[in-house]
Amino acid sequence: MQSNDEAPPPRYAPPVKRSITIAGHQTSISLEPLFWQALDARARADGLPLSALVARIDAERIAAADPPNLASAIRCWLLAERMYGEADGEAGD
Repeated sequence: MQSNDEAPPPRYAPPVKRSITIAGHQTSISLEPLFWQALDARARADGLPLSALVARIDAERIAAADPPNLASAIRCWLLAERMYGEADGEAGD
């Protein structure tokens, strides 16, 4: 969902790089604006700082049998949340 004062991001736009601190280490993540907005909205809905949500996704990613890069993991996590309402990646397993 989107608040009334928040314009939708462009549907097709190049990735935007942001720096985030995860477990005391700074990392850069490149995501398209649509994914940044979805990630921001989910963090707000969960009452978490963006870095805490990304750290949670990162921990789940690292535990995977064949972990993807962090940006891919975030995109997949957001899509799974949207499709299945589950963040743990276990839907359909």
